[in-house]
Parts: sequence; C-alpha cells; structure tokens
Amino acid sequence: MKKFTSVSDVENLQEIIKKALQIKENPDSETEKGKGKTIGLVFLNSSLRTRLSSQIAAQNLGLNVLTLNAAQEAWNLEFADGAVMNGDTVEHIKDAIEVLNQYCDIIAVRCFAGMKSKEDDVNESILSQFEQHAKVPVISLESATRHPLQSLADCITITENWKEERKPKVVLTWAPHIKPIAQAVGNSFAEWMQEMDVDFVIANPEGYDLDKKFTKDIKVIHNQDEALKDADFIYVKNWSSFDDYAAMPEVKDNWMLTGEKLKSTNNGKVMHCLPVRRNVELSDEVMDGENSIIYQQAKNRIFSAQAVFSEILNELNSK
Repeated sequence: MKKFTSVSDVENLQEIIKKALQIKENPDSETEKGKGKTIGLVFLNSSLRTRLSSQIAAQNLGLNVLTLNAAQEAWNLEFADGAVMNGDTVEHIKDAIEVLNQYCDIIAVRCFAGMKSKEDDVNESILSQFEQHAKVPVISLESATRHPLQSLADCITITENWKEERKPKVVLTWAPHIKPIAQAVGNSFAEWMQEMDVDFVIANPEGYDLDKKFTKDIKVIHNQDEALKDADFIYVKNWSSFDDYAAMPEVKDNWMLTGEKLKSTNNGKVMHCLPVRRNVELSDEVMDGENSIIYQQAKNRIFSAQAVFSEILNELNSK
C-alpha cells in the first residue's frame, strides 16, 4: 500500500479486515515495525477518535508520532495557487508540506469539507495538495468527500458481528441534525459497502441523495420505515444536500432512530461514527441499548488505523 485515501487503495479488503482483527487480538505484535520512522498527524479540524486512535495505532507499531493541530497551532495557511500573501495568511500549504516531507516518513491529514464551494470540496482542494506535494505516503484521516479509516473500522465491526451464511442487510439511514453536515462519512460508507458481501440500501429524505459518484447503482429509499424492515445493521448518519449543496431541505417526517423503529428490523445492530447528537439523530434508548455497537465501532478505529499504518510500513521497509 503506497497511500490510503479511499477503498481503491486497498488491494484486498477481506485481507486487511482479517489483518485488523488479528491486530485486535494482539495489538503489540509489531512493536518494532515502525522503529526509526515518524508519522506526522496533521489536523486542520477537530477530532477525538481519529486523533487518539491514530496515536495509539502508531505507538503500537513503534512509530514516532508528531501531532500538529494546524488550525490552532500553526501559522495561518494559504491554499490558493498564485496567491499574493499580503493578508492574514502567513505560510503557503505547499511550503508547509515540503517541511513535513523533511520531518516525516508518513503524513496523515484531516481536512473537512468547507461547505461553501461545491467545486472545491468535490475536487478535494486541500487533500489534493498533500497528494501533489508530499514526497512520502499520504493517509487521509478524513477529507472533504471521504472518511476511509472510519469506513474500514465499520467493515471490521460488521464482520465481527455477523456469523450467518446469508448476506446481512445493511441500511445507511439519514438522521436529523441542527446544522449542515458534510457527506464524507455517507459517501465513504457507501463506497466500502459496495466492496463487501452485503445487501446494502440507503434511506434518506427527498433532496438528500448523495453524490452518484459514490452511490452508483445502490438502491435509495425515501421511506425510512420501508428501508429498515428486516435490517441486520443500521448505520445512522446525517448529511446535508449534495444537489443543493450544503442546504437543509425541510423534512416533515420523523427520521430520528428510536426503539420503536428498531422493532421492524432483524434485531438490527445500530452503528454511528460519533460524535452523535443524542435525541436528535437517535434516541437515548437506542444509543444506550443492547442493539448499539457504536462503542465497539469506535474502538475498532484503532485497529483500522494500525492495519493501514502497518501496510504502509511494509512498503517503506521494502525499499
């Protein structure tokens, strides 16, 4: 693995899931693998699970870890090519990346969608600069359009919770929110589920369809009750409109996931990437109930990161 920004960078999904589950059994099995190498974790946005799980995963591999909260601790960054930097920005992103090249063997970056320019977000205006200017492997810790380490953790979680011969029914259901949220988690989950042996459907209100680039031919249902019927896994997540970019079209039906709605599922396991707005996206009874595997999902963020870092190190150590 030379980089990790989407499922397309994974040669064999089942193999990396298997590797992650083996790591979960013995997290300290490769403590010398990263010796003498440094990973730079660059955060342009807030983080809890991604930051901590990435640090733990890197330390489990013996990597030196540099964590930069770039939005708070670095100089104000300029991202536009050809900019005349006579305003608030102090350092151009390509200069910052070139310095990171000198300090790090791996660069991992987290950069949310700006939610202002559809073109900038769709074209990954920040992540693409890291991919262009970095001379070392780049790992996405979430970008404007995808959250691949989360999606790998989701695949791990589904795999370890499914023991039947038949395909599980997996539903990604939209949930309410108080503000516009990017589509990255939904996009990414849709991409990764297409590589899994599952019966996958998406449920969202009219006006909230995700980008067809990610969903392709996946069935989209605009009635949540219909979609949830006989579901084995329910992934709850909010996102704003893609077509009317970052808008929040009015939704009259109640899309918050409740215990009552779970009754039509096949004792469905509930997932969410966190953070979650309780009693807005899903109810307390669901979040704290026996069907919730949300904290297990969060723990698996360590092992998704460690599996990816390990594969990147395989490439670096072979040189």
